[in-house]
Amino acid sequence: MDETPIMDTNQYLSFILDKEIFAIEISRVREVLEYSRVTKVPKSPDFLCGVINLRGRVVPVVDMRLKFGMTKTDQTIDTCIIIVEIKIDDELTVLGAMVDSVREVIELEMHEIEPPPRIGTHLDTSFINGMGKKNNEFIIILDINKVFSLSELTIVNNSQSQVQELSGDIGTTSEMQEKSL
Repeated sequence: MDETPIMDTNQYLSFILDKEIFAIEISRVREVLEYSRVTKVPKSPDFLCGVINLRGRVVPVVDMRLKFGMTKTDQTIDTCIIIVEIKIDDELTVLGAMVDSVREVIELEMHEIEPPPRIGTHLDTSFINGMGKKNNEFIIILDINKVFSLSELTIVNNSQSQVQELSGDIGTTSEMQEKSL
């Protein structure tokens, strides 16, 4: 009986932000959407683009470039929204992460991943799980659960609730037309 050794591999969804390759664990990804219109939420932080309607559910969308201190994402034909699940304090939050483009699902073996770089004590890299190396390219592997602070997620959830309340008060377009008759 020929036994092949089990390799430690992890699957990641890779994407582009400002010409750099990032990745998140595929288990955190619900789906990938083409960019669609995002409804702005008043008084929200710059990195929060707004919300989208995902099969009747209000989902906040974050511009990942702004979140990481880059310039605002220009919407192109390649712009995507990655729907992710973030777990903070045993609570699951669904969030849309707007990125320049999605590349592919990749597998990285443990020997292809190095720990995050230590760049002094003033730079927070706690949200980076590691640096992957594939085909002579570096891939920044994110811990999506640590990209957002609890206070940022609270703001995002409050924006989501605000939109749900408004949509409940306003009703659908046909209901509004009937009320005006």
